[in-house]
Amino acid sequence: MTTPAERYAAFRQKHADDGAALRSFRGHYDFALDDFQLDACRALEAGDGVLVAAPTGSGKTVVGEFAVHLALEQGRKCFYTTPIKALSNQKYNDLVKRYGTAKVGLLTGDNSVNGEAPIVVMTTEVLRNMLYAGSATLAGLGFAVMDEVHYLADRFRGAVWEEVIIHLPESVRLVALSATVSNAEEFGEWLGDVRGDTTVIVDEHRPVPLWQHMMVGNRIYDIFVTDDLTPRINPTLMRVTRDAERLMSGRGRRGYGRPQRSRPADRVQVIEKLDAEGLLPAITFIFSRAGCDAAVQQCLYAGIRLTTDRERHEIRQLVDERTAHLPDEDLAVLGYLEWRDCLERGLAAHHAGMLPAFKEVVEELFTRGLVKAVFATETLALGINMPARSVVIEKLDKWNGETHADLTPGEYTQLTGRAGRRGIDVEGHAVVLWQPGMDPLSVAGLAGTRTYPLRSSFQPSYNMAVNLVGQFGRERARSLLEESFAQFQADRAVVGLAKQLRKHEEALEGYQEAMTCHLGDFADYAALRRRLSDREAELAKQRGAARRAAAVRSLEALQPGDVIRVPGGRRAGLAIVLDPGRNPRGQGPSPLVLTIGKQVKKLDPADFPVPVEPLEKLRIPKNFNGRSPKERANLVSTLLAKMGDRDLGKPARARDHTVEDEEVNELRRRIRQHPCHGCDEREDHARWAERYYKLLRETEGLRRRVEGRSHVISRTFDRICSVLEQLGYLDGETVTDEGRRLGRLYTELDLLTAECLRGGLWEELDPAELAACVSALVFESRASDDTRRPKIPAGRAQDALTAMTRLWGELEGIESDHGLSTIREPDLGFAWAAFRWTKGHSLDAVLMEGINGNELAAGDFVRWVKQLMDLLGQLGNAAPAGSKIKQTAGKAMDAMRRGVVAYSSLT
Repeated sequence: MTTPAERYAAFRQKHADDGAALRSFRGHYDFALDDFQLDACRALEAGDGVLVAAPTGSGKTVVGEFAVHLALEQGRKCFYTTPIKALSNQKYNDLVKRYGTAKVGLLTGDNSVNGEAPIVVMTTEVLRNMLYAGSATLAGLGFAVMDEVHYLADRFRGAVWEEVIIHLPESVRLVALSATVSNAEEFGEWLGDVRGDTTVIVDEHRPVPLWQHMMVGNRIYDIFVTDDLTPRINPTLMRVTRDAERLMSGRGRRGYGRPQRSRPADRVQVIEKLDAEGLLPAITFIFSRAGCDAAVQQCLYAGIRLTTDRERHEIRQLVDERTAHLPDEDLAVLGYLEWRDCLERGLAAHHAGMLPAFKEVVEELFTRGLVKAVFATETLALGINMPARSVVIEKLDKWNGETHADLTPGEYTQLTGRAGRRGIDVEGHAVVLWQPGMDPLSVAGLAGTRTYPLRSSFQPSYNMAVNLVGQFGRERARSLLEESFAQFQADRAVVGLAKQLRKHEEALEGYQEAMTCHLGDFADYAALRRRLSDREAELAKQRGAARRAAAVRSLEALQPGDVIRVPGGRRAGLAIVLDPGRNPRGQGPSPLVLTIGKQVKKLDPADFPVPVEPLEKLRIPKNFNGRSPKERANLVSTLLAKMGDRDLGKPARARDHTVEDEEVNELRRRIRQHPCHGCDEREDHARWAERYYKLLRETEGLRRRVEGRSHVISRTFDRICSVLEQLGYLDGETVTDEGRRLGRLYTELDLLTAECLRGGLWEELDPAELAACVSALVFESRASDDTRRPKIPAGRAQDALTAMTRLWGELEGIESDHGLSTIREPDLGFAWAAFRWTKGHSLDAVLMEGINGNELAAGDFVRWVKQLMDLLGQLGNAAPAGSKIKQTAGKAMDAMRRGVVAYSSLT
């Protein structure tokens, strides 16, 4: 046991390397900093940039906060960037509490507060736009914190992170904070290449231990048990799930109904069990918005109440205060009273379809420990700081927009990372709900795997191209893009492929030597044999295709009542055609027949290797019912009587009639005359030649892959520049006036937006019509939305939207000519909602009619309107002199900024 003096000496030794800034910074916290936090802070104070990769809830943001502290100590600026506005707002409020409003600013799409302060919190896109615009606000910038930097893997927005990292001035020290990724060293190496000295800090230790469980029926079991310090899967859990599976499938013991304990627990049972076990507060991840809302309703109707009288009073007070700014008529539309009642019971949903104000109330109440059970979609795992004691996962698969895909280990880790509140919980708990067919081994595999590789999603865009060419010129822009993480990863992959390519080339030399013949050039001889083999295969393929075509034609000629003979397979024998089954879509006929075995079957051309010819003709009764065994038997009896004892002989077989082919004859002649044809070891050489040509094909494929990955980003950039030159946005190394306007449009459909602006498509529109048209450039329907033709405003707006779609088609053709495909079709689904809201219609009316008559979620509505307002603001800034767009866009934005849309979350 150490003495107090020894412990003090160890403490002094541990902090001997701390600089003055770190020593003063530690005073802000009432807990000792972890080793990984101290290591990162020391590296930062020593002048390095840092990459910190650590689990959710481990305290990575302390390092970002030290960068803020260091900037203020040195009289410099620090920009703190986050991927989402809610996180920016949260961080802004945190920093204001510490440093005061005079020293902290906020810049998001919704808010601009004290933008020239020494500390500014912003979304990553805002910083990217500042870098391209050469903003004066960048002067004196010393540190940039990129929170949640693993967002650069996001296929829609990830490129922004790489743009910022590449284009930040060299003097700025970067602090990159990431979730635990399995290739942090690779990412850190790239940061070192583009940013200079970068210290990589990887910490996989969770400050709050996480226990993994599975709930089967109404009992919770540990997934792992530990024997001799070695974790292994719980044998009791394996036995219980096997028994439950057997009982659920009806293979268990006799009795009426299924035993209660074998059924998967419902949501009410889960919350009651967690409450009884002391595992609340909990977040239950349900991969469906409707599922989250239904879960709250189920708990409400079951009478669950998780709060005390004092807590209920506190909840009501806070909810009323936070929603006081919203109009009463809008609150009624949003089901406010029932929502508040659920909150007072300690229950809430959290998903993107909710009004932002409602989501923020849920976040605040949950963080305060007043709401005990939240049912959330997976978006919660990527956003604000909202830890829980327990995390529940209902299913291990989710709909990804195209199919039901299994959760990856990375996604599982991110979801369960919310479990365990530092400084509150001794341990966190992840509970997976057992479902029939769920194997505990697969859950254990997810829980025990730490693979979450960071993959770049970077792609050059038209806006990026004009901004880079304008700032650096074309060649320098190309070299900058070559520095992207995407190209870095592609080059890494090329290194492995190139190594494999060299091995193949060495093996080819060995094979070539092994097939060497003393009588002549065996490679030439082998090439002749290969050409002959390929030609014979081609002719056989042509004959087969001709036979199939003849068979299809014969099937198309069949009529009801024809008696045919099926030559082989399971349906071989006589059959009567009930329906010729002609397919109007060109997929070949599929006749419906009654077989001699009295079965109704559907045939296809594959059943007929040769053309079919009717043997007889039968009259099929007018009201013949193929489902009636008696009627089928009667018709087969008629067939047998008609055919009698007729000898049909053997079924016709497909025969190839050899057709003289001049090329085949010539190749055979040349092979016979070749010197190597008389070699005693000819076939041995030929086997080596076969291996040689097989490996040669693989080698050529590898070579194409290497060429395809080399300089892939700069090749795309060159193609984009070619399109821009063709359309007049670039003139060689010069960005034209039109190009400079394009450089101010930061939207996915940047080029289409610029072309609409240049073509004057919107000049004569009123504010509501303009809002409807521009909405088509930001809105994207969810996969589940109705596919019917969307309702759009008539008149000038309809004409403009038609012209926009036509213009998109023209741009798509130009892109195709240049080997590109980046521009999606405008989506008109939100045009009617945008038009009506701008016209002043009530929230109730707009949400009820929604999209194609389907009710629109309030959260989705607010999000799309705010994105629309953002683009309208950009259009006002980019509009040419003399254009009416600036004024019209301003009026549209003013008309939309009301009610639930006008709300600002800053408190």
